[in-house]
Amino acid sequence: MNRLIPRPLDPGAFAPFGDVLEAAGDFRLINDGLCRRYHDRARIDIDGAPPGLSIFQAQPRALPYRFDLVERHPLGSQAFIPMSPDAFLVIVAPDDHGRPGQPLAFVTNGAQGINLHRGTWHGVLTPLAGPGLFAVLDRCAPGPNLQEYRYPAPWLVAP
Repeated sequence: MNRLIPRPLDPGAFAPFGDVLEAAGDFRLINDGLCRRYHDRARIDIDGAPPGLSIFQAQPRALPYRFDLVERHPLGSQAFIPMSPDAFLVIVAPDDHGRPGQPLAFVTNGAQGINLHRGTWHGVLTPLAGPGLFAVLDRCAPGPNLQEYRYPAPWLVAP
């Protein structure tokens, strides 16, 4: 079985796959100086349809975590914004001639969301604690927007 050691989610390391959504870095004050606006944090990229906002509730998992399934969405980006201050596991893989390459694993710090770029291979939603609630901004329209791939041998994400 292949092994992965997850690392903390970092905007630089994650940049080839998407955007890290967090209240960090440059901001501007709004609402009479009582609110920090961290402006334009993600590139929402959706083909031929308006974006939709959904709520996902995923069952929590634990490390070590075994997986072989990844997926991608060729018609749009997909943003996951946790609705509780809990960490979640993020698995991504580079594209290798239309198939996923070797995956990477990241763990959020409990105050981060992600926006996956269009066409990025990624694992399923994997909260590490309950309730596993996420607001998801993505393409909510008919069309072939899901491709799945199963690795020939499973991967194990170990703590």
